[in-house]
This record gives sequence, structure tokens and C-alpha cells, in this order.
Amino acid sequence: MSALAIIVTEPDRIDAALRLAAAAAALSRPVAMLFDGSAVTSLRHGVAPELLTDAMALGVRVTACQTGLAAAGMQADALASGVDTGGMVGFLAEQAGAQVVLA
Repeated sequence: MSALAIIVTEPDRIDAALRLAAAAAALSRPVAMLFDGSAVTSLRHGVAPELLTDAMALGVRVTACQTGLAAAGMQADALASGVDTGGMVGFLAEQAGAQVVLA
């Protein structure tokens, strides 16, 4: 089964994107998520949804876009544990061949 890459740009789509990621990971599908734009604010330590923790426990890799962090006035140390930082180009380069979904 091919890898799944989910790009989350809208805060109101986060729960659905996390459920999709968790379901795919539960089926042993490699899953990576990039949170971009205003969606990065949902990754704050102490505020992140429980679904995020559940998805990451299933092996979902979560990345916060550095541009989105800067726009939100956030620093990487404000992110929930286990969340990486990176950019759109690097994320897409790492996901070559993956099915890409925009949420």
C-alpha cells in the first residue's frame, strides 16, 4: 500500500484529517501530515487535540510548516511533543510517490 501524505491548511478540517491519518496508519499504511497556515496553531503544547496524540501513537509523522509557525507568531518549542518542523518543499520531496490529500 502506498504512503499517504495529508496537508492540513484549515483548522476546521483538523479532526477529519487526523481521523483519516489514524485509520490509514491502523491499516499499516505510512502516513505523514503537514500542518500549514493557521492549522499550525492546533499543534500547540497543551492545546493539541487528543486525536493528534492517538494518530502519532499509531506512527503518523506530524510536521508543522515553518512559514505557518512564523505567520502565527509561534516558535518550535511551543509545539506538542513529537511534532517536527519543516517546509512544504521538503515535505513533498520526502513524500515522493505518496498519495497526497489536501484537508
